[in-house]
Amino acid sequence: MRPHRKVDTNKSKNILVILDNSAGRQRHPCGQSKSLMSNNKSIKWKRFTRSSYAVFNSLHKEVAIGVLSAAMLQSAGFLAKANAATSPVRGYAMAEPLSGQGDDIADSLCIALGDVEVVGTRVPLMESQAARMVTVLQAADIATAAVHSINDLLEYAVGIDVRQRGEMGVQTDIAVRGGTFDQVTLLINGVNISSPHTGHLSADFPFSPDDIERIEVMEGPAARVFGTSAFTGVVNIVTKDATSDEKDSSGITSPVNTTLHLRGGAYGYGGGDIRLGMRHAAGKEGQMSHSLSGGYSRSDGATPNSFYSNTHLFYNGRYDAPNITVQGQAGYSYKPYGANTFYGLASTDQWESNERFMASLRAETTAGGLHIAPQAYWNRWLDHYQWHRNVSPGGENFHLVDVYGLGLNSWFETALGKTSFGIEMRSEAIWSTNLGKALEEDMYRDIVGHDATSERQYTKHDQRTNISAFLEHNIILDDWTFSLGVLANHNTGLDGKWRLYPGIDISYRPTDIVKLFASWNMALRMPTFTDLYYSGTNIEGSSNLMPEKTNDVSVGTRIRPQGWDISAQAFYSHKSDMIDWVVYTDETVDETGTPTDPKTWIYRSGNFTLDNWGIELQTAFMPREKYGESFPLRRISASYAWITEDMEHVRAVTLSKYAQEYLRHKVVVQADGRIWNRLNLSLSWRWQERTGTGNSPYALLDGRLSWDDKGWSAYIDCSNILDKEYYDYSIVRQPGRWIKGGVILRL
Repeated sequence: MRPHRKVDTNKSKNILVILDNSAGRQRHPCGQSKSLMSNNKSIKWKRFTRSSYAVFNSLHKEVAIGVLSAAMLQSAGFLAKANAATSPVRGYAMAEPLSGQGDDIADSLCIALGDVEVVGTRVPLMESQAARMVTVLQAADIATAAVHSINDLLEYAVGIDVRQRGEMGVQTDIAVRGGTFDQVTLLINGVNISSPHTGHLSADFPFSPDDIERIEVMEGPAARVFGTSAFTGVVNIVTKDATSDEKDSSGITSPVNTTLHLRGGAYGYGGGDIRLGMRHAAGKEGQMSHSLSGGYSRSDGATPNSFYSNTHLFYNGRYDAPNITVQGQAGYSYKPYGANTFYGLASTDQWESNERFMASLRAETTAGGLHIAPQAYWNRWLDHYQWHRNVSPGGENFHLVDVYGLGLNSWFETALGKTSFGIEMRSEAIWSTNLGKALEEDMYRDIVGHDATSERQYTKHDQRTNISAFLEHNIILDDWTFSLGVLANHNTGLDGKWRLYPGIDISYRPTDIVKLFASWNMALRMPTFTDLYYSGTNIEGSSNLMPEKTNDVSVGTRIRPQGWDISAQAFYSHKSDMIDWVVYTDETVDETGTPTDPKTWIYRSGNFTLDNWGIELQTAFMPREKYGESFPLRRISASYAWITEDMEHVRAVTLSKYAQEYLRHKVVVQADGRIWNRLNLSLSWRWQERTGTGNSPYALLDGRLSWDDKGWSAYIDCSNILDKEYYDYSIVRQPGRWIKGGVILRL
């Protein structure tokens, strides 16, 4: 028997109670069940998705609702109406009026609390409905972590492999499920920021962790949702809006707010960030919000030639009206840094600078039941590299990459489910002194950007256009969600043929606290411009590379009893034409069979076949959900990931630069809570073991001690507390113990 709606008028005409007579449980419209008090006169909300905007989340305790005033409910309805046209990757509290229930309940509202929209499909689905497992790092988890960069933060996500060359996230490679850093799609508020030049530069974010509302991680291929670069997984970073968690002295959300963050520490580390937020009415029923942040940090470096500086700016603006939402964002960052042994041991004074620009505009409106969401975006990367610092031109490269994207996603709902269709065109171009096809001299282009020089020009160029068409259908039942679709892809860098990449995701909710997942997906990835063209002393790309293809199967479960979040997943992936940089065995000996000098070995890009499989286990206990805010411990969690793989190549391989240096084991344990009054302590321990020559397992302990008051907070961090010597890449040593501190003012 399916649940039906009944209104409890014993206390207030403005309280809506949803009863499930068959199961004796309450089910809210987003599909997540909540327990109902036995007297049916109030609602006890047992748990919430830990969203900062959830109405009662800030209380961190069970709430028994007796009477809510009509004014409060009407206000909630207005705010939800303003957010109703939000994009599928933005979260919001839902509230919609009921009709046809009589005068006593004409203005009643059904308020779905604490469920958040997440990535995973091309239509808006709440996390409770999603057919894919999505791991979410919330703002509260980010605020307590002893990190100063987004890249550091991702190290504690069990399914993500983070390999850092530079300190404080200066240069970071992000991989998922044993893949490479070029196979992950990175999004900012749902907009693709991945670089076709190289994944080394994709993780240059134009904001700090202070600007993040949450991070969503979806593992496995997602081509039919996010296009061809979503090969092994997707990381979506959702930034804070204008007034996220910023309060005035009365505790009421302020229409204008300012946050100032000052920090410093050992090795000449220092800097600061400022974030300004404002919201105001726009027209009769609309609302505008603006968020502007900027910051600067620098350090002498904790290892030789590891100095850096980082300047960043980011704007996020939003207009909400009853039938339209428009969101625009723009960002800029500039990072010069010492690149000690980043690309080889022969030079210890390497230097590099990365400059990036980004801008996007997206909207959503509804016409006759059809939801229309157009999008346009632009990304630019400027890279300047020197093999020997200040020695020109030997070993010096300049690169300029422009990416323009236009997309349209549409969806409608019928009795058969939610159907979406859309198209995206993405133009990728590079101008370089090293990468691409040689230009005629009259086609040379002047070098631009912060490091522009009149002595050299871009002499090489390449360009390709990727067109993707999407079709997806989602069937949402009380206990089941089916999501199936296909990507049709055409790329001018290939043979001109259209290729199809289908997929299906299924979730089943047998009880209120248990959810089962299964998925099968295919995807492709084009070679980067570095894969195709890079040429150096001991490295050589290949213009004949085929695009990578994958066939992936995943199963998993998530269990959420009160105060707990437990998940497990397993996967198998078959990849063909996988791209890696390898040293072939037959080139490590001469014609007589005598081993040659390793300094003469050449890494070449090539295609091969790869099978990998693995498991991930995660558990988290949030005692305050069971025992209230007064409980000292906020959260304790533990996770483990294991991966193995088999590679087949037409020629025997001695060394692999990336694909065979995967993370076989990763263990993460974290805990944070209150020590006394407003004094809090968080600890994070991570142990990992990587395959490949010269990689040794290591364990790191990080901690943060903080004092959190109403309008300010202060903290002391210590990364690598035990002062362990370790390497993410076998030739690039990472910092030892590093103490940092800071003050955050909320004005």
